[in-house]
Amino acid sequence: MRPLTGIRVLDLSRVLAGPFATMTLADLGAEVIKVEAPDKGDETRAWGPPFLEGESTYYLSVNRSKLGITLDFKKLKGKDLLFRLLERSDIFIENFRAGVLDRQGLGYEALAKIHPRLIYCSVSGYGHTGPRSAEPGFDVIIQGESGVMSVTGDPLGPPYKVGVSIADITTGMYAVQGILAALYQREHTGKGQKVDVALLDSMVSTLTYQAGIYFGTGGTPQRMGNRHPSIVPYETFEASDGFFNIGVTNESLWHRFCEALELEGLESHPLYASVALRVKNYDTLRPKLAELFQKQPAAHWLERLRKAGIPCGEVRTVAQALEEPQLRAREMILELNHPKAGRIRVTGSPIKMSTADSLIAAPPPMHGQHNREVYCGLLGLSDEELEALKRERVI
Repeated sequence: MRPLTGIRVLDLSRVLAGPFATMTLADLGAEVIKVEAPDKGDETRAWGPPFLEGESTYYLSVNRSKLGITLDFKKLKGKDLLFRLLERSDIFIENFRAGVLDRQGLGYEALAKIHPRLIYCSVSGYGHTGPRSAEPGFDVIIQGESGVMSVTGDPLGPPYKVGVSIADITTGMYAVQGILAALYQREHTGKGQKVDVALLDSMVSTLTYQAGIYFGTGGTPQRMGNRHPSIVPYETFEASDGFFNIGVTNESLWHRFCEALELEGLESHPLYASVALRVKNYDTLRPKLAELFQKQPAAHWLERLRKAGIPCGEVRTVAQALEEPQLRAREMILELNHPKAGRIRVTGSPIKMSTADSLIAAPPPMHGQHNREVYCGLLGLSDEELEALKRERVI
């Protein structure tokens, strides 16, 4: 048993934010039916390179443990099948532009009348209300629009997006939170509701203390590279052979930091005696630390700092990070047998629960792989009906 065993999700989302959310729900035990267009399916099936035996590694990374079906719900028979699937589902998730599904009779108001217990989750760039609700919004666009890019990168260089699709991933997480809250509330009210999550809202929520700086001072936060606006030292330093990070966030850590590095002259120096003073006098403190750290390899400094209990760590490549034994111990690297790509590896679920079974994941579905299982097994169609739907390009 897993927490969402018995919950069925009808997933019309594509690309990343929605699929990431439904993959998380599948990890928690929900049955997720991924609906794709009969012709080409989810756009990410074509995104690459790299490909494994023709299968996009992008698609493989966010679609595990789902049942994959094809369906053209713009056709009358397709829409009928979709409604039949909805009758048997608890959650409906989509990421079409606001208004698109309403025009097809598949908006929340229409579906709630015939399925009042349905939890309807919409993922979009700007949300389903407000003057920009009809605009499309992709991850890189929203990273810029939200202000996140303006505080990311070298202060002397251009703004940079985060190296992962952070707007999509964050929005997917919020979608899961909203869906789980709606499920909980349904237990008390017996009614479903609409969950409306937007990439812009999600990214703005991550501004937290950066927004606090603006609200408190009226000043616009600037790019600071890897340093922190309110904590020093809390950033990346270069050793003789590479880079590492340290985080000294309070006075206890500062004293231990100075002791570990034999910085007697700095520990009680009047310019660095508090967090606020270290921030104020950053331009004189950092060069002293930078000069010291360049004298030895990163491993030397990390060993000394860890013995003193100072938060620190290497700056690793993706390859180095994914080979970390800690991730194996935490079941964060999964190996799955894909019917076409063969043995694949994907990142696991970070949610570990004491009363839930270990994650048993299935490989991401091939295009339309579970048509027979869903249409015949769940809806009761005959083989003849299934073949007719294929000929008519409904599935």
